[in-house]
Amino acid sequence: MSKTRRSGPLSPQSRSTAPHSGAWISHGFQLAPHSHSEGQLVYAAAGALATTTERGTWVAPAHRVTWTPPGFEHAHRFYGTTDARLVTVPVDLCGELVAHPSVFAVGPLLREALLALTDRAEARPGPVRRLLAVVIDELAETPEQSLHLPEPHDDRLRAVTDLLHADPGRSATLADLGQAAGASERTLSRLFHAELGMSFHRWRTTLRIHHALAQLSTGRSVTGTAMECGWSNPSSFIDAFTEIVGQTPGRYQADLRNHRSSRLRSAARPGAAR
Repeated sequence: MSKTRRSGPLSPQSRSTAPHSGAWISHGFQLAPHSHSEGQLVYAAAGALATTTERGTWVAPAHRVTWTPPGFEHAHRFYGTTDARLVTVPVDLCGELVAHPSVFAVGPLLREALLALTDRAEARPGPVRRLLAVVIDELAETPEQSLHLPEPHDDRLRAVTDLLHADPGRSATLADLGQAAGASERTLSRLFHAELGMSFHRWRTTLRIHHALAQLSTGRSVTGTAMECGWSNPSSFIDAFTEIVGQTPGRYQADLRNHRSSRLRSAARPGAAR
């Protein structure tokens, strides 16, 4: 898995000259922790994007967009060959959106506005500002759909989550994990709810979905992904994936293939923008 950093649309070095831009990013590309004085939207038109802050990790598959307010230190990682779109939000517009990192659903109008902003090599300030206003209006009316995986501070809870990060498909019960962490099942269950705001089962399921998105984005089969990520059969994986992501894993992969094919055809047309 490549971890080579390269200057691209998300690079801090490029922001001053390309506030709204897009590029294909290779699988496994990571951008080290950094922050911005303005807000930032990152949309994976194809592929998947993970954004990590001190509050945990958010994953945005191809029909969601990541929002990071000004001043939040964050890192990015990409899964699959990702069509990444960056939109910088001026400080005076950031107050229209939530004050914490999040992920939002991308409907047809929002998608077209994001693509229009990032497809144009040159654009006059007036039309850009109006398109940006459409984006902000759409996001302000869209409920958060965060695939958020919070991370604990309690040492006992962190010992458990570290074990699961190392092997998301691990089938151990909370009691089994508690023995390794030196805490009772009851204590750990209480800590999951009190510190992370969710049950152990929900946290592990979300972790597995994060890994499943990465696997599916690289072209792995639905069945292979289900087994790798800890589900006993594809049907239960499909149900969990659909509940959390909002579409079946097969539909998710089909959308990725269709988008890549469409972009390749557009790039091959005579006179297409380079």
